Amino acid sequence: MTGWRCSGICRALALLALLFPLRERGCWGLNPSSGDLEKSPRSDPDPWEGLHRNKRSWVWNQFFVLEEYTGNEPLYVGKLHSDVDKGDGKVKYVLSGEGATSIFTIDENTGDIHATKRLDREAQAYYTLQAQAVDRLTNIPVEPRSEFVVKVQDINDNEPKFLDGPYLAGVPEMSPLGTMVVQVAATDADDPTYGNSARVVYSIIHGQPYFSVEPKTGVIRTALPNMDRETRDQYVLVIQAKDMVGQMGGLSGTTSVTVTLTDVNDNPPRFTHKNYQYTVPESLPLQSVVARIKAADADIGSNAEMDFRIMDGDGPGMFNITTDEETQDGIIILLKPLDFETKSSFSLRIEATNRNIDSNFLSLGPFSDTTSVKVTVEDVNEPPVFSSPLSKMVVSEDARVGTSIGRVSAHDPDNSNNGIRYSIDRNTDLERFFNVDAMSGVISTAKSLDREANSVHNLTIFAMESQDPTQIGKGISLITVSDINDNAPVFAIDYETLLCENALPGQVIQTISAVDKDEPLSGHRFYFALAAPAAGNLNFTLRDNKDNTASVLTKRGGFRRREQPVYRLPVLIVDSGSPALSSTNTLSVRVCDCDSDGVALSCGAVAYTATGLSTGALLAILGCIMTDGSAYRDDEERDIRENIVRYDDEGGGEEDTEAFDMVTLRNLNVIRDPNVRRDVTPDTPTFFHYPSTSRPSYKSLPDNVVFREFIWERLKDADVDPSAPPYDSLQTYAFEGSGSVAESLSSLESLSTDSDQNYDYLSNWGPRFKKLADLYGNSDGTSVFS
Repeated sequence: MTGWRCSGICRALALLALLFPLRERGCWGLNPSSGDLEKSPRSDPDPWEGLHRNKRSWVWNQFFVLEEYTGNEPLYVGKLHSDVDKGDGKVKYVLSGEGATSIFTIDENTGDIHATKRLDREAQAYYTLQAQAVDRLTNIPVEPRSEFVVKVQDINDNEPKFLDGPYLAGVPEMSPLGTMVVQVAATDADDPTYGNSARVVYSIIHGQPYFSVEPKTGVIRTALPNMDRETRDQYVLVIQAKDMVGQMGGLSGTTSVTVTLTDVNDNPPRFTHKNYQYTVPESLPLQSVVARIKAADADIGSNAEMDFRIMDGDGPGMFNITTDEETQDGIIILLKPLDFETKSSFSLRIEATNRNIDSNFLSLGPFSDTTSVKVTVEDVNEPPVFSSPLSKMVVSEDARVGTSIGRVSAHDPDNSNNGIRYSIDRNTDLERFFNVDAMSGVISTAKSLDREANSVHNLTIFAMESQDPTQIGKGISLITVSDINDNAPVFAIDYETLLCENALPGQVIQTISAVDKDEPLSGHRFYFALAAPAAGNLNFTLRDNKDNTASVLTKRGGFRRREQPVYRLPVLIVDSGSPALSSTNTLSVRVCDCDSDGVALSCGAVAYTATGLSTGALLAILGCIMTDGSAYRDDEERDIRENIVRYDDEGGGEEDTEAFDMVTLRNLNVIRDPNVRRDVTPDTPTFFHYPSTSRPSYKSLPDNVVFREFIWERLKDADVDPSAPPYDSLQTYAFEGSGSVAESLSSLESLSTDSDQNYDYLSNWGPRFKKLADLYGNSDGTSVFS
């Protein structure tokens, strides 16, 4: 029978293998034939098994080796032997696997296995090796390769360690005996399945008699009841863990546990004094701090928060008390003004109470305390005080200078009762309409008043102590200026009245109203009528509507703008004041050409009228007419280009309708009669006369200068002409230079000529000169109301 045998330490440890369950692949048991432990391990595939199955002849044990061997010689592990080995040296033993050759060596002749290095079970607990017996000459295996394990046997070489230490823990103060604080835990790297090397017990080295630790669990508990944080708030414990169940020779490790007693509300607030005294000046502003009082509380955080209240006192509503949330002080605040002369001291009863009371400690209460506070008022020199901070007065706007309006009064609130001097803050009366008597306080007018300019005057009056000018009191005097009827009514707006040529008699062409700067108590009532010069005119009448408006009506029809383009009506407006005031306002009525719907197309004069034409100019015009009558008609149609109106004028804005004809602008594309000129002369002819002495003698100027000088003179004339329109316009001059027999044909030159020549004879020259006769012949002027 062939097989492996182990000897030496294998037999010595056979009994240990029976006592401990080993997690090996196979089962250990007694071999009855040999008396050794026998194992049938898993073997590598054998090529011989395909031919026939032989019974394995391995007989061997699991090997053990002690860790931390300190000897000088290699440590003997065990011996391997095969029954095939007859001791003739033909069999050689070969070892492979974990640590082969580096840690474990085998004698190839005898099969003895040695450990050449110091082993540490905590680093590696076992090694798996393979053994094989081969023919020394051919290296052919004589036994199948088989696997075995070398286990490192543990010794107690590691002390327990607290991996989570040091510890921080807390427990409420006043906790009962045995209250759990924290649990500590130590680990031992030794084998817990072998002996007591890894079995630890806990003990407290430092921290008694306040705390204890359970030996097996490591739970730390309080060992004394009612520990007071205010006496001592922190403890440092030293906890030991010892292996070998705490027996002699065991290894140990320690850790620290810092235990902090957390606060509970077990202390009531206490005032350090039963009586407090404070002094404040009577001039102390409202909402100022009168005093800060403190109630001591040994607790901290929310357990020390407290509320204060005034329980009673002889100054109800004078003070209030609040809590400073940072310092927990009681802050007494002033709510009403202090007056030494009225009351010089106050007594208060104040209570402080914990805000968060713990019901578990009510037996330690009450959690409140009271104290007395006396506030003494200190006298100071106060400024004068007005009997009425706001005095209202009324004065008529026609009051004479020096008229007394009213009186202000102030007094010294101090016991000294000094004299008072009055003055006006001139920043509130910049135009110095009023004066105040320095001694009596009587306010009077210093200038004439105008209610329409300023109806209310808000004056600040100073009251100054005569003995101490730095003490100044202030009062307000509100002076209202009452109205008198000193403004006449006028038109409410500037009316633009248009009258169609086809208007019928009795037609309302305008409704007018009035405004008055005065404000009578009973309201306005205006009366309208035509002024005396126009009262009996045959064209228009005025009807008072009795509601502060009036209507302008036509008396006749058949108005013609060629006959008279503009009518001016003087309207008399009277108010209902006492005495009544009136004004005469002029209403301009422009005659317009209208369509069938009554919409004005063009208004004002039909053509310009020129007088004083020189003889040379007249001859030139006659020559043009005789040469080509049709050319005159064509030129007449092109006259519209002489009325260019720019929209970027800087006149009176949209309401300025006097400068030019708005109707013409609105109806530029409407031409009812192509033979009628569309240019318009100003409603008011110019009265500006150009001085003849300022005109240069163009005949004496060179040809290259005469035109420039002519244009320059005409530009200056237009700039200074008060009747010139306020918008940009194009001026056309027919100036023929100094060599013309007819001289200049300019319309401006014609207007500026002071000629008295009579052109009535033109009406006798026949039909061809009728146009000139109509333009330059004498015609009687008509009244604006005719």
